[in-house]
Parts: sequence; structure tokens; C-alpha cells
Amino acid sequence: MIFVLNKTNTVGNQFLAELRDANTQQDRLRFRRNQERLGEILAYEISKKFKYVISEVQTPLGIAAINMPETQPVLATILRAGLPFHQGFMNYFDQAPSAFITAYRKVKKNGTFIINIDHIASPDLEGKTVIICDTMLATGQSMVLVCKELIASYNIKELHIAAIIASAEGIEHVRANLPKAYLWFGAIDEEMTSKAFIVPGLGDAGDLAFGEKM
Repeated sequence: MIFVLNKTNTVGNQFLAELRDANTQQDRLRFRRNQERLGEILAYEISKKFKYVISEVQTPLGIAAINMPETQPVLATILRAGLPFHQGFMNYFDQAPSAFITAYRKVKKNGTFIINIDHIASPDLEGKTVIICDTMLATGQSMVLVCKELIASYNIKELHIAAIIASAEGIEHVRANLPKAYLWFGAIDEEMTSKAFIVPGLGDAGDLAFGEKM
């Protein structure tokens, strides 16, 4: 299944608009905070898919029966651009452990690139529900490579992939290679540049959040 936030009329569209706006982007703190807010919104939407059990809570005046998540997911992100987005998920799944993956594009002289994974720091994912998030899903190659690496090491119960903005091409690549994954996006853009930047997109999310890299 694919969920796209901006297909519904919610305040999430305001946060998406501010993320895209070249003027608002100059406020780096606001840029990170809007990613965090969208992470919170998508965390809430994803939580609707979980299994719940009835739990009793002792109040000062009695006992309340409340449906609680049966288990906590494991949250994962690809460094560095996805960190503010990941923080939004941690705000809502505040008891969940996290995994961190270092992956980057190695550009060749002819302009093409390959994806390198440097490091994975992860808790045990065996039998777990995993939510992996990254701000942008462009070609989808990094996401597929990272997910396949995790799947090769663990029997993951359920995989959720979240991005703020995804390209149509990237989504097709993910669906072709990870057909059982649930997909959650803020918005879908149809175009990419020759250097695999999403259009209209929002620019380089990592640079806008943390400063230009060398």
C-alpha cells in the first residue's frame, strides 16, 4: 500500500509548503522542525496499522481500559539528511529502539553513481516491525540497498518505508524490489534531474538542515 499525505487536506500541507519554499528554507531551525513535524504525522498514520491489546491503567479514581500497541517498532534512518525526520518518529514512538545507516552516492567520472553502505548500527531486528525513514526518496537505490542489507541479516516481520518527498521513478524502483513494504510519503513528484535531484523537490535536504558539506 502507498499512503500520500498531501492527497488529504491537513495542516501537514503547510509544513510541506514551508519545506519547499526557498525563502522559508533560510531558517535552518524551521526547516529541521518541519521535517520533525512531518515525521510525527506519518508516525501517527503508521501507528494505525499496528496490532493493539487492551491494557488497564490505574487512575486516581479508578481503572481505565486503553488499547495499547502490542509491540514497539524499530526506527531506522539513513544519515545524515534523515535525522530531523527520524526525530519526529522518535517523538511519537518514544520507547522504540533505533538503527542508523551510513550510505552515500559515489559519483563516477561519467556522472553515474553507485551506492556505498559504510556502516550499520542496529538493534536486533529479528521478528520486528521496522520503520525506515529518509527525507527524500529520489532513485530509490539507496533505500532498496539498505533494506535488502537488513532483510539479508534479519527476518523482519513488517517493513515500512517513509519519505517526505519521493519521485515517481524511485517509488517504482522500491515497489519492484521490495513488493511487501508499506510506503508512506508526504508528497510525490514526477521529475528528476540528470543528477537525480527531485523536481520540484526542495533542494539538498542535508545541506539545508545542517550546512553545506565539503
